Amino acid sequence: MAISSLGAGSGLDLNSILSSLMQVEQQPLLALQSKEASYQSRISAIGTLKSALSSLQTAAGGFIPTTGQSASAKYATFKATVADTAIATGTASTGAVAGNYTLEVIALAAGHRLTSPDSTNIAGKAAVTAGLAAGGTLKIELGTLPGTTPPYTPDATRELNVTVAAGSTLAQLRDAINAAATDGRVSATIVKGTNGEQLVLSAGKTGLSNVMRLSGLGGFDFNPATTTGNLSQATVNGGQAAADASLKLNGILASSSTNTVSDVLDGVTLNLLKTTSTATTLSVTRDTTTSLTAAINTFVKAYNDAAKSMKDLGYYDATTKKAGTLQGDAALRGAQSQVRNLLQTQAGGTSVYQTLSNIGIALQSDGSLKLDSTKLTAAIEADYAGVTTLVSKVGTAFKDGIENLVGTAGTLTAATDSTNRMIKDIGKRQTVLAQHLTQIEARYRKQFSALDSLVTSMNKTSSYLTQQLANLPGASSN
Repeated sequence: MAISSLGAGSGLDLNSILSSLMQVEQQPLLALQSKEASYQSRISAIGTLKSALSSLQTAAGGFIPTTGQSASAKYATFKATVADTAIATGTASTGAVAGNYTLEVIALAAGHRLTSPDSTNIAGKAAVTAGLAAGGTLKIELGTLPGTTPPYTPDATRELNVTVAAGSTLAQLRDAINAAATDGRVSATIVKGTNGEQLVLSAGKTGLSNVMRLSGLGGFDFNPATTTGNLSQATVNGGQAAADASLKLNGILASSSTNTVSDVLDGVTLNLLKTTSTATTLSVTRDTTTSLTAAINTFVKAYNDAAKSMKDLGYYDATTKKAGTLQGDAALRGAQSQVRNLLQTQAGGTSVYQTLSNIGIALQSDGSLKLDSTKLTAAIEADYAGVTTLVSKVGTAFKDGIENLVGTAGTLTAATDSTNRMIKDIGKRQTVLAQHLTQIEARYRKQFSALDSLVTSMNKTSSYLTQQLANLPGASSN
């Protein structure tokens, strides 16, 4: 019988009575549910803490040199600057050495370009028309033409053989070439000039190692060794001869197949833009401040973010009586203590810069770090090696120390696992209590149903007796 039917016969508010009794009986279950909710909140809060500490660990890891790299080398960056940026620009990387160089750009690298005849070349145009009408296989070779000293040496691995159907148009030839050269080794296009359409065939890369030779299709031939054929590389016809870049560095002649030159000066890449009439200056300078300062700023920010996260999770406001999720939590207190202790990591050795405070990183009263950039710069200038050794040691200490907190065997991971076990145990206890409450409710329901029936019966008896008494002789006179 549902609770809603209780008291229907007796008129008693048994529903309310049963609800009140069950509310009392449910208190242990509600207490478990509340405890489970608090445990879930703890797990979430520990997750937030682990995330903040992992970010700090990553920032600290940025202090650690790679295998085989010294602490000093890690932060030594180089910059290549060309005085006249209209001539060239430069970048520097690992392997660069500081110094000044004179730079002369004698010639820029150029890609090979061939054009078919226009209508002013009557014989050439006729050969093109006849070749397209007949069709055949156009062989396009790419190879090396060593300056002005032939012979031409083709590279068989880059050869293209393009099938051209009889009666093809110039546009169809263009499309066939591009379809065959999907890797971009050559490309074809059509220029519609005043004197008619011309096929323009271009090598995909610059330099004398990317020179084209054409044969096999009438009207579309070219021999680079003799610069003869129906196609032309002459500038006046819209073509272009292939060329290597040529430059002098401190008077030393060098060449490159491209205008991006990275194999002439160790660690330096030059992007050549135009030839020079007079030499310009290339300066390669070493920067020991920018990269190191950036890494330290990243670390300080990550530390302050982690410190704020820990503070927010553990705060208590006596006025409002509000507290953070991990207020008083042993796992949080342990993490705070361990992270603060890591700030005292020492460099060792003979440098005067032994701790972070020595290079301008001070712990504030609110638990955050503050960087004195002036003090840091002075320390770097005074003892670059000592400062880099210190931050390397700090990076290693923080990386390992935080791993003991957030790693698979870390204390925060263990705290999460322990809390999950408690949640699982509470779940089992809630199941047992829920089953017990079902039994209690069933017992109350049975008792109240019996009471309802009894009172109903008594009410009927009372009504019957009242009726019978009313019918007794003399009852009406009373």
